[in-house]
Amino acid sequence: MHRILIVEDDRINRTLFRDVLQSQGYATIEATNGIDGVKAAENEAPKLILMDIQLPDMDGMKAVERLKSNPATRNIPVVALTGYALKGDRERLLALGFDDYLSKPVDIDDLLEKVTEWLKH
Repeated sequence: MHRILIVEDDRINRTLFRDVLQSQGYATIEATNGIDGVKAAENEAPKLILMDIQLPDMDGMKAVERLKSNPATRNIPVVALTGYALKGDRERLLALGFDDYLSKPVDIDDLLEKVTEWLKH
């Protein structure tokens, strides 16, 4: 069973992502801020990370920088979740180290498609 780390401070979004992913047979790990997300990735070695950009304590951009600079977590795909989808954001987020991104509000079909795609790697 693939484990997916959800790093999301909004309880409603986190619950939605968890419920959808678990209904598809995935195990989930949850964190509500960037610091806990990095720790969870290091301790739990998930197959995929869904990371909000706007997080308390450490934002998603700083968290992905830490994950990608750590040999233990650098190969875990990280998909950015952002409510600020502007032209050029995809390129900017990929340049920061994210492997992909989804804009909020997240379409459930798009979420499941991305998860399936990244877990094939």
